Amino acid sequence: MIVSAVVVGLYVLVLLLISLAAKRLSTGNAENYVLAGRRMTTPLITVSIVGLAVGGASTIGVAEQAYVHGISAGWYTAAWGIGAIVMGMVVAKRYRRLNITTIPEMLERYYDKKSMIAGIAIQILVQLCVMSLQYVAGGTILAALLPGIFDMTTGMIMSAVVFIGVTMMGGMWSASISNLLNVTLKYAGIACAAYVAVQLMGGTAAIAQAAPTAVTLDLVDGVGSMTILTWIVTLITVNLSLQSIIQISLGAKTVGVARKGFVLGGLLMLPIGFVSAYLGVIASELYPGMSPTLALPQLIMSLNPLLAGITLAALWAADVSTACNLLLSSGTLFSQDIYKSFINPSVSEDNYKRITKA
Repeated sequence: MIVSAVVVGLYVLVLLLISLAAKRLSTGNAENYVLAGRRMTTPLITVSIVGLAVGGASTIGVAEQAYVHGISAGWYTAAWGIGAIVMGMVVAKRYRRLNITTIPEMLERYYDKKSMIAGIAIQILVQLCVMSLQYVAGGTILAALLPGIFDMTTGMIMSAVVFIGVTMMGGMWSASISNLLNVTLKYAGIACAAYVAVQLMGGTAAIAQAAPTAVTLDLVDGVGSMTILTWIVTLITVNLSLQSIIQISLGAKTVGVARKGFVLGGLLMLPIGFVSAYLGVIASELYPGMSPTLALPQLIMSLNPLLAGITLAALWAADVSTACNLLLSSGTLFSQDIYKSFINPSVSEDNYKRITKA
């Protein structure tokens, strides 16, 4: 636990330093804070969309499903990747050219005020529901990583404090630059954990032989083709319409950067869900009868202490990266489409930023 605590402490410290640096970049007008001044490069767009998509649901949630149904649960994260690729190929350039800040703003421009109000309500409701999942996943990770310090409730509170603090300090710059660390950490951590776990089990053949009857290694059986198709259709729609995703494309330097960033991000997402699912399958063999939600953290904690600390910090990083974008976009929806549109249309740039942070 000491090793894990040191790893998580160092990670939070680095996040704080990144946020302090990002705070300087976000000074000036409100656009610098909510859209990174529309100066985000292809790497920043790429890690931002990967960071948003590959969060608690795409790692711990996928492993939880795989614990019960098998490796086909990895299609959930792959569906996010397909959605991001479609977004990049079809509409990312169009959104960037509109020079808007939020989706409801676009609805008002092309339809009317009623459409805008409906857009605000739906976007905020959806994003707060997804945000709740990140707090739950964050609490699960910290409770498994540091059981002497955190339980589920205090783990969720600690996660919320870090998520909100990082986002509030530097806005979109903070969320995007920290994702350079978050995405690298979670991909390296999950890949290393999978490699060590496979060796621990005696190789892929031994894993296939020991898998419970209901836990299949078939890429379709398990969750089933209709569930996979539903995930793909739903997440393509999400990528084309969710404020937190659109806000990333709006922050791109050029329309070409927006397109390339989403396509590259989508390609990066395709394999990571299946790796997480494979870990869920291994956990089902090692810990039968355990709560599926806790299986992946428990598996990781059984590995080398340093690797366990890095991997669980990586999974927490997945939560941080998703939560930061959701928090920023929800704050922007309130400040742009509620406060500025209905309460104080003549709000100054400084007060607009303060309202968004609050």
